[in-house]
Amino acid sequence: MMEELRCIGCGAVIQTEDKSKPGYAPPSSLKNEQVICMRCFRLKHYNEIQDVPLTDDDFLRILNGLGTKQALIVYVVDIFDFDGSWLPGLNRFVGNNPVLLVGNKEDLLPKSVKRERMARWMRTRAKELGLRAQDVSLVSAERGRGFDELLEKIDELRNGQDVYVVGCTNVGKSTLINRIIKRATGESNVITTSQFPGTTLDRIEIPLEGGSTLVDTPGIINHHQMAHFIDTKTLKLISPKKEIKPITFQLNAEQTLFFGALARLDFVDGPRQPFVVYMSNQLEPHRTKLEKADQLYQTQKGHVLTPPAAENMEDFPELVPYTFSVREKADIVFSGLGWVSLPDGPAKIAAWVPKGGSVSIRQALI
Repeated sequence: MMEELRCIGCGAVIQTEDKSKPGYAPPSSLKNEQVICMRCFRLKHYNEIQDVPLTDDDFLRILNGLGTKQALIVYVVDIFDFDGSWLPGLNRFVGNNPVLLVGNKEDLLPKSVKRERMARWMRTRAKELGLRAQDVSLVSAERGRGFDELLEKIDELRNGQDVYVVGCTNVGKSTLINRIIKRATGESNVITTSQFPGTTLDRIEIPLEGGSTLVDTPGIINHHQMAHFIDTKTLKLISPKKEIKPITFQLNAEQTLFFGALARLDFVDGPRQPFVVYMSNQLEPHRTKLEKADQLYQTQKGHVLTPPAAENMEDFPELVPYTFSVREKADIVFSGLGWVSLPDGPAKIAAWVPKGGSVSIRQALI
C-alpha cells in the first residue's frame, strides 16, 4: 500500500486525479522531496486563493474532536476584530481542557491602548461570552512580537500534553504557527499563509519536545465575518497593515458617517460631540446629513462610497440598522471593520451593517 502523502502547505492528502478537489498536485511533483499542492503553490507564488469545499459539518467534526482529547487549546482571535473572530459555543467543544486565549495583530492597536488593559478586557469579554481562559497572551504574528512570553505560557500550561491551535478564518493562525515552527526548527514559511479565509485544509501536526504534538486545525468559517461578504480587493483595503491612526469627526445630531458602502453610523440625537474612528486608514469615512443618507447610498454605493467598487456591489447584502442608546463613553464595534469610539455620550445612534453581519457596543477600550 502506498504511503499517504500530505501537502506541506495545508495538510491535504495529495492526489493527482482531480484539479478541483483539495490536495491536487501534478504527477511530476511527486518526485520532489517535499510535495506542495497546486492550491498552495499558487497561493505562495501568486497570492491566489482557490476555494475548497469544506462544509460546516467538516469544521464541526474537527471541533467535536477537541473535547475527547487531553490537550491545551490555544485559541487565536483577532484583537482588531475580537467579537467578529469569536467562535460561538467554543466552550462546549473544549471540554475540561485549559484554554490559552491569544490576541493576534496587537501591532494594529494604537499605542494609546495599554496592553495590560487590553489583556484584562479580553479575559472579561471571553467570560461574558461563556469561555473561561486560563491565561491571555497578546502577540503580533506578522511582526514576531510577544512570542517569548507566548511560548513560555504554552509550555507551562500544556503540562507535557498535545497543543491544539484553533480559531476562525483570517485571524492569522497559520502565520502564528509558522513563527512557532521557525523558533523551534529554524524553518520558515512551512505552512501556507494568506489573507484569504480557509487556507488550512486538514490538521497539520508539528512535533514538540517530550513526544507531544502541536496541531494546527483549519480556520473555522464564521458566517457573520465581513470577509465573507466582500471581494479580495476590498478585504485587502479594510484589513489594516500597520498601527491604526484614529480620525475624529465632530458631529451634530442628524449627521451620518459612511464607511465606504460597507457600513454606516447615524447620529440620531444628542449634543454635538466627537466620534473617533478606528479603522484601516485606507478606508476614508464620508460625512453627510442624515436626511440625505438613504438617497446618497442608493445613488453612490460603489462610486463616491467605496469600497466595494460598483462591479462588486451586485452580490453585497443590503445594510440593516441596529439602534443603540449610549449613556457614557463606549465603542460601537463593526465586525471586520473596526470601531467608532464615543468619548462623551449621551447619544442615540443607528449602526448599519450588511445583513448577516454583526455590530455591538462595548465599554470603551481607550
